[in-house]
Amino acid sequence: MSKLFTHIGRYLLLIKSMFTRPENVKMYWKEFMHQSAEIGFGSLPIVIIISVFLGAVTTVQTAYQLVSPLIPKATISQITRDTIILELSPTLVCIVLAGVVGSKIASELGNMRVSEQIDAIEIMGINTRNYLVFPKIAGALLVIPALVVISITLAIWGGRLAGNLSGILSTDTFDVGLRQNLKTHNIVFAMYKAYTYALIISSVSAYFGYYVKGGSFEIGRASTTSVVVSCILILLADYVLASLLL
Repeated sequence: MSKLFTHIGRYLLLIKSMFTRPENVKMYWKEFMHQSAEIGFGSLPIVIIISVFLGAVTTVQTAYQLVSPLIPKATISQITRDTIILELSPTLVCIVLAGVVGSKIASELGNMRVSEQIDAIEIMGINTRNYLVFPKIAGALLVIPALVVISITLAIWGGRLAGNLSGILSTDTFDVGLRQNLKTHNIVFAMYKAYTYALIISSVSAYFGYYVKGGSFEIGRASTTSVVVSCILILLADYVLASLLL
């Protein structure tokens, strides 16, 4: 238990020490844009693949469960839409991103720590928490919600395509259900999730990578630990947000 509180305290101190005045705004802006591009373009292919098949599978399985002739077929697309927006795209995509983005952040910082690059930067009088950690978190907060929006769009499109190709429901019927009873609160809720998960993924991974001690074996262990802890915290945050906002 004491070890847990130690980790929490060090994590909070890491977050607190990030918020200092940058020594060189131009240099920090360049690093921020670099991290945003790395996270965004590096994760885009896997997000596209997962989202399209996620929507397709959701449509087919929803149609399989709604076997009653009394239920309109447009209900299938309505359920698919709400399931994707509320849960599948924000949560599942961010769990995947915890492995893709989180492990990259942890291993990058861990390698810099082990090779003493962080110590060299600190000797030059630069706040490494502000220069190395903050751009990664800021980049994740900018890009990951955008990836979630892309995922929602592609998942709905994948469900529409799968419904048409399998003969479950036509595209016109799918579009009718897509427009029925749309609650903007669901979209806002998905964005709350996206920003919360982005903060968890980036900050937790940065914490475990920044405080690595040892060699290459410890870098791999820190990367794995950051992914596991991020996934657990994402699921916990999912429950808390659902209890508070729905």
